[in-house]
Amino acid sequence: MRVIEFYQTSSGTRPVEEFLDSLSDQHAQKVAWVLRLVERLDRVPEQYLKKLVGTDQLWEIRAQAGGKSYRLLGFFDGPVLLILTSGFLKKQRKTPRQEVELAQRRRTEYLQRKGKP
Repeated sequence: MRVIEFYQTSSGTRPVEEFLDSLSDQHAQKVAWVLRLVERLDRVPEQYLKKLVGTDQLWEIRAQAGGKSYRLLGFFDGPVLLILTSGFLKKQRKTPRQEVELAQRRRTEYLQRKGKP
């Protein structure tokens, strides 16, 4: 079992929550279904959860809905806690560099606030 939490900025906003709120009900339900899979399955298929190659501990949750590919980026804080930092509609084959950099910055901020190196 995993626990998924949404990253909260220092100003109190939750970017992933805002992203999910921007989706149609049908697409948001599909992403929520994938999140439940990630939480409940011991071994999550790579089509739903995959470590981002070439990153410092970043993972992506992958959801398909209505011919669109959605991605939620995040990192693990310990063995079971997955902190999701951002979400976006994937329009190209490669994950946009700015999305990866944003997730890495938010990971660093999160760990600094928790007093972790």
